[in-house]
Amino acid sequence: MAELSQAALVRQAAGEDILEEQPAYDLIELFFFAYRDFVGDPDSILGDYGFGRAHHRVLHFVDRQPGLTIAELLDILRITKQSLNRVLKELVEKGFIEQRPGTADRRQRLLFTTAPGHELARRLAKLQTRRIMRALADGDDGLKDAASRFLLAMIDPADRAHAARVAFGLGDPADG
Repeated sequence: MAELSQAALVRQAAGEDILEEQPAYDLIELFFFAYRDFVGDPDSILGDYGFGRAHHRVLHFVDRQPGLTIAELLDILRITKQSLNRVLKELVEKGFIEQRPGTADRRQRLLFTTAPGHELARRLAKLQTRRIMRALADGDDGLKDAASRFLLAMIDPADRAHAARVAFGLGDPADG
């Protein structure tokens, strides 16, 4: 594993650019391979429906947060409205997501998974959970918390609290 030299730690503590050190190729590549396999597990199931990874992300967050608005979903995914509309249209047309008018503002569209959408989202989540649990099984009791802290630290500081609220279900994800 790549370890920072004592000099690099001192420079980092002093606010100097850590990138003067050799890139952390081992961690970069391990992250790439782990992500490849993590998102690859559901690919064949998604392919059976003519869906891709963008469909998976939309289905996942709508299922986890019933009543999510288009604006909230755009904020979570950080994709263009045009990209979301294409994917959302397919999910709605194939009966995996439904849109309902807002209660306070009827122009607002609230998103919900249908029964088949919920079933598919759960199936994909269980598949990815299996991979995560296998990885955590060989670690000590603190590995899950350490992994959560590491992944949160990888998120831009300005979005970290929002991501934590979404991931851990703390409050309204639109609070930002």
